[in-house]
Amino acid sequence: MSQTWDTCFNYKTEKFLITKNKKVGVLFRLFQLGVIGYLIGWVFLWKKGYQETEEVIQSSVFTKVKGMALMNSTELCLQTWGPEDYATPSQVGGAFFVMTNCLETPNQKMGYCSESSNVPAGHCYHDEDCTKGEMVISGNGVKTGHCMNDTMTCEIHGWCPVEEIHEPIRNVLKQSENFTVYIKNFITFAKFNFSKSNVLDTTNNLYLKTCTYDQVHHPYCPIFRVGDLVRWTGHSFGEMAVKGGAVGVVIDWNCDLDKDSSMCKPEYSFTRLDALKDSTNTVAAGYNFRFVRYYRDTEGQTSRFLYKVYGIRFKVMVNGQAGKFSIVPTVVKIGSGLALMGAGVLFCDMILIYLTKKKSLYRMHKYGVFEEKMTP
Repeated sequence: MSQTWDTCFNYKTEKFLITKNKKVGVLFRLFQLGVIGYLIGWVFLWKKGYQETEEVIQSSVFTKVKGMALMNSTELCLQTWGPEDYATPSQVGGAFFVMTNCLETPNQKMGYCSESSNVPAGHCYHDEDCTKGEMVISGNGVKTGHCMNDTMTCEIHGWCPVEEIHEPIRNVLKQSENFTVYIKNFITFAKFNFSKSNVLDTTNNLYLKTCTYDQVHHPYCPIFRVGDLVRWTGHSFGEMAVKGGAVGVVIDWNCDLDKDSSMCKPEYSFTRLDALKDSTNTVAAGYNFRFVRYYRDTEGQTSRFLYKVYGIRFKVMVNGQAGKFSIVPTVVKIGSGLALMGAGVLFCDMILIYLTKKKSLYRMHKYGVFEEKMTP
């Protein structure tokens, strides 16, 4: 017990031995070179481990759509479209909508009429199938209790005539491909007090009126063709414009603030959001909604036009991070590299102790025990 207690106060010191073993020596130098290469190449040059980073980006996005188009059919919706018509509703939460197709139900008035045959809950055979006062599920009004023999659907009280539900088969607003959208983005990295915009800082007032975004020649031009935004997702504008869709516009800001601020440039990428890759399910694809415009006729009765519009909803998403030199992460990364050097020493020691022919001799010299008597 006394001997065990005494060992608690023994002091162990590092002992350095020079071992003339070329194989282990070469292995140790290779390990050192690997650690140095990892530290310089991967940690410092590639990952910029000497920088303090910020991944919280403060961002604001503004959009403006321009272009005029003439409808090639006099039976559907408006004949001439401007931005106030096809960009409805306006931007909400960094998203905007461009109308590409339209179906119209004109001159609806509040009254009584037959429910649409395309509504399953409105079908009937007898008056008993049309419970008075019951709402038609996914329908257009309230049941009156009568079954209309000519349509075999319930009579309803609502906006009449009801909408004729059918799917569009062609894009009636082909000029929408050439509409342009102005995407203005401001970002701030608060930690470094750094702000930037995706708009070129220039005194040339004509620049924004004449340029169109090009990744090589005009990377700072924030004017995009709607057709290009869709094409860059890998899909056809003509196909998407028929039933609509959703497109994501991603703006990435990866800024090295140790360089000049002009090197901090936005990088754009585009993807379709309403359809899965390699999916044959076309039911979920597309984007449409309805809106109405009310008016009063000559008799003072309220009437309305019902529009079912198809189009492309663009969602602008901003990501980014910034980095700048700081002494703290630099010291931490260098300390980690030195710790890895120590792991190399331990590894080579294990080889000499357990795998070499003279392992007993090395072990004796490495772990020799010396007792030091303490004088009172």
